[in-house]
Amino acid sequence: MKKVEAIIRTSKFEEVHAELAKIGIGFMTYSEVKGIGTEHAAKQQYRGTSYDMGFIPRTRLEIIVTDETLDDLINCILKTAYTGNVGDGKIIVSEVQELYRIRSKEKGKEAL
Repeated sequence: MKKVEAIIRTSKFEEVHAELAKIGIGFMTYSEVKGIGTEHAAKQQYRGTSYDMGFIPRTRLEIIVTDETLDDLINCILKTAYTGNVGDGKIIVSEVQELYRIRSKEKGKEAL
């Protein structure tokens, strides 16, 4: 099993979520995050004073999938979250050693 973390534009979240549902991804965790990359947040002027608008808002998806589903998931995110501009995001894939469902105490693929 693999854990996929994708940092995407918040504006693309609904579109990505809909496409993931189409390929059978039924469970994911997401959160609003902020970060700094090669695209930096701009400062804005208000009544002659400069304000730092902070970090750039993004959405982080965390999804655990079987090895067989991984390529479909990656391709779906790459296709749907793409704008071609700086700041489209990142995808991180890591190995999951074990997974448990708390309610039923199932483990491994059955816990997905």
